[in-house]
Amino acid sequence: MATVPNDNRTALAPVSNRLPSTDTLAHKAEQAGKGLVSHVLPPTIVIGVLLVLWEVLCRQPGALLPPPTEVVTNTWELIANPFYDYGGNDVGMGWQILASLERVAYGYLLAVVVGIGLGVLVGKSTWAMRGLDPLFQVLRTVPPLAWLPISLAAFQAADPSAIFVIFITAIWPIIINTSVGVRNIPEDYRNVARVLQLNGWENFTKIMLPAAAPYVFSGLRIGVGLSWLAIVAAEMLIGGVGIGFFIWDAWNASMLSDIVLALVYVGIIGFLLDRLVAFIGNLVTRGTSA
Repeated sequence: MATVPNDNRTALAPVSNRLPSTDTLAHKAEQAGKGLVSHVLPPTIVIGVLLVLWEVLCRQPGALLPPPTEVVTNTWELIANPFYDYGGNDVGMGWQILASLERVAYGYLLAVVVGIGLGVLVGKSTWAMRGLDPLFQVLRTVPPLAWLPISLAAFQAADPSAIFVIFITAIWPIIINTSVGVRNIPEDYRNVARVLQLNGWENFTKIMLPAAAPYVFSGLRIGVGLSWLAIVAAEMLIGGVGIGFFIWDAWNASMLSDIVLALVYVGIIGFLLDRLVAFIGNLVTRGTSA
C-alpha cells in the first residue's frame, strides 16, 4: 500500500485539527477583554467623574464658565461640521487644526534633523560639548514666545516665524537626549565598529543610532509636545488660520464654549502626537524607548 509522504501529512490532516480549539479562542478573547477593561475603564471612570463634577459646579448660581452640556449645545455646529469653509478665516475646526499641524510638521521635522545631528556631534566630541553645551543651556531657557518678535523681524511673514518658534522650542530636548544617548553607548559597541572597520556612515547607522535610539525617542516625544504647545501660543499672536488664533478670536468674541471645545481638541491632538512618536519609537527600538 502506498504511504503518504511525511511532508504531506499535515496538509492532509483534518481541518479541525489545524484550527485553534474553542478553549484557546475563548482564552484569547478573555485576555483581550481583560486588557481592554484595564486600559479603557479607569480613564473612562475618571473622565466621567470630572464631567459630572464640572456640570454640577458650573450649574451653580454665579458660575462664570459653561457646563459641558451647554458647551456641546453651543458648539454643535462646529462639532458636526468641522470642515466648513465660508471664506477667509471663517473655517471649521478641522481646517484650523490641519493648519496648525502643518506648521508643526515643518518646524518639528527640521528640529529632528538638526537636533539629532548636533546631538551626535556633542555626544562624540568633547570639544563640541564644551563649546556648545553652555550655549545650548542658555538658549533653551528662553521662553518660546520670546523668539516670536525676533522671527517676525527676520522673516517678515507669519508662517515662517511660527515654524521658527516651533523649531527653536523643540530642538533642545532632542539635542540633549541624543547627546546623552551617544555618550552612553557601551564601549563594546565601539570596539565592534573598530574591529569591523566601519566607515563613518556605517558606524552612524549601524552602531550609533540603534544604540542611542531609546534616548533619541525620549527627546523626540518631549519635542513634539513642546512643538504643539508653542504653535498654539504663537498663533494667538500671528493671526490667520490655526487653532491658536481660533482660541484668541473666540475670546475676543466672548464665546467661552468655543474656547472649551478648542481646548479639548488641543489636548486630544497633543495626546495623539505623543502616542504616534511613542509608537514609532517602540517599533524602531523594539520596545526599549521610554
